[in-house]
Amino acid sequence: MQRFMLFFVLHIFIGASLAGTGVIAALSLGFGTVGPILIAAAIGFVAAFPVTWIVQKRITGLG
Repeated sequence: MQRFMLFFVLHIFIGASLAGTGVIAALSLGFGTVGPILIAAAIGFVAAFPVTWIVQKRITGLG
């Protein structure tokens, strides 16, 4: 249960960071409409799952 909570908390921060990075990248490339911004945010959110898993394993010493 503790590892799940750690994963959840880490994903909140890592997911927000990657989604925000994706949105900034989309805006920097000139895509100012809602569609590309939401797609960039969704890609960042989904990409955060493996990153969070790797970070959690490094923190807990299991990997």
